[in-house]
Amino acid sequence: MTIGTVAEGPYFDELAVGQAFRSAPGVTLTPGLVDVHRSIVGGRLALALDAALCAEVTGGTTLAPPNVVWDVAIGQSTVVTHHVKANLFYRGLVFRRNPEIGDTLRTSTEVVALRQNSVRPGRRPTGLAVLRITTVDQRARPVLDFWRCAMLPLRDPDRATGHRDDVDEVGIQPAAADLAAVVGGWDLTRFAAAIEGPRFAELTAGQSWRVGGGDVVSSAPELARLTLNIAQVHHDSAAGGGRRLVYGGHTIGLAFAQVTRALPTLVTVAGWHGCDHVGPVYEGDTLRSEVTVEELTPLAAGGGLVSLRSRVRADGEPAREVLDWRFVAVLP
Repeated sequence: MTIGTVAEGPYFDELAVGQAFRSAPGVTLTPGLVDVHRSIVGGRLALALDAALCAEVTGGTTLAPPNVVWDVAIGQSTVVTHHVKANLFYRGLVFRRNPEIGDTLRTSTEVVALRQNSVRPGRRPTGLAVLRITTVDQRARPVLDFWRCAMLPLRDPDRATGHRDDVDEVGIQPAAADLAAVVGGWDLTRFAAAIEGPRFAELTAGQSWRVGGGDVVSSAPELARLTLNIAQVHHDSAAGGGRRLVYGGHTIGLAFAQVTRALPTLVTVAGWHGCDHVGPVYEGDTLRSEVTVEELTPLAAGGGLVSLRSRVRADGEPAREVLDWRFVAVLP
């Protein structure tokens, strides 16, 4: 039998700066998609659950949970990272608008920097690819525009690509004005009147919460499929070195669900300062987190931006650190 061409994504040595990938299908944010996503990672974000409150606060219809939006955008970008071994960083993730249920997300992914790693004995050669991920809605309105750095193997282990870009210089941190604009025009006083819990004015830098109880990681390949994530390591145990790795967005989603338990007055997430996956996560792991306030920035209309750090560990002897996520939430 003749074997045809393998249908797969590119390896590191098949990428070039300036390449753009737009083959991922658009995804319409439906109530069913959101409900399935919530059944896997949880979450108690009031504006995404209470349509009447959302209309009062935002003037629009039901808000799509922010973690659904970034999971879909990242999943759409995996047409480039089918062979990914690890994600090193995310930068500049800020919501340019807040998608609602019924909106459609379309994503293009551009290669903006490449650096081949030094060869390590006994390991397949790899390189770092920095990708610019641009997501718009069905009316071409900007939703997300951020950078992701992925480690990919080379197809030809003996090839020297000559790629030496400084990946540390790529991308920008979110600006305070852009973060504040995420909730521009929203009536946070209505939110504060409806939801009990900590207010922005009651928080202090350094304050922290250890979230009571852990969350088990379940339905990992289902979440990857739901969000169009085709990275092999999340589906194929052989690609994962004998055991499937859990999609990083799954870990972030569980961390976010735990944050919403600690801070029920969290209105939404405006953006990320950064996210490091510091250890592998596997299906069946139980994750626990600690949340710390790092910085507080008041908003002119009331409430403010709260820079939070979520550090997540997986149960075991000893427990494993798996996530260090720094993001900006809005509180009334």
